[in-house]
Amino acid sequence: MAASPVETRRRLVTVDEYDQMVQAGVFPPDDRLELIEGEIIKMSPIGSVHAAFVIRLNRLLGTLAGAHALIGVQSPIHLPRSEPQPDALLLRPRADDYEGALPEAADVLLAIEVSDTTAHFDRTVKIPLYGRAGIPAAWLIDVEARLLEAYHGPSAGGYREKRTYGPEETVAVPGVPGASLNLRDLFVTSSQ
Repeated sequence: MAASPVETRRRLVTVDEYDQMVQAGVFPPDDRLELIEGEIIKMSPIGSVHAAFVIRLNRLLGTLAGAHALIGVQSPIHLPRSEPQPDALLLRPRADDYEGALPEAADVLLAIEVSDTTAHFDRTVKIPLYGRAGIPAAWLIDVEARLLEAYHGPSAGGYREKRTYGPEETVAVPGVPGASLNLRDLFVTSSQ
C-alpha cells in the first residue's frame, strides 16, 4: 500500500504576531525581514550602490519636501496583512514623527523601492501591495536600467497607472506641491 502524499500548508502570520515576535527578539538582530501578505520574507543584503541611491534619494527628497512631508528611510508601514519596509517614504507630517505608532497607508504620500537586484519582486509583489493598500503613489527606481517607474491610481488590483521616466527627465513629487525631482541628480554616478 502506497503512502498518501503529505499535504503541506503554510501558516501565515498576522501583523500583530509578527510584531510580537520582533519585540520578543525571536529573530537575530541583524536579520533583515519584512512581512508581506502574512509571510516573513528575508530581504536581500544592501550593497554600496543600493545604499548610495537611498542616501542620495533621502538628500534630494529632504530638500524638496520641506514642511510638506516627513521622510522615512527603510522604515516599516503597518498594513492589514503586511509590514513592508520601503527604501524611502514620504509621510504626512505628524507631531510625534510616528513614535507612537507605525505609519499606515493613509499616512503615506509616496512609497519608494530602490531595485538593483530585486526589481522583479518589487515590481510584481511590493508595488501592487502598496496600490491594494490604498497608498496614492509609489516609485520603483530600477538602478540597473536607470529608470524610474511612477505608479498612481491605487485600486484593488494594484495601481491603474504607470509611467516610466528616464535619467534625463523630471518627475513631480507626490504630496509636495510644486516639487519636481530631476532624475539626472538621482542617477548621477561617481564616474561622471
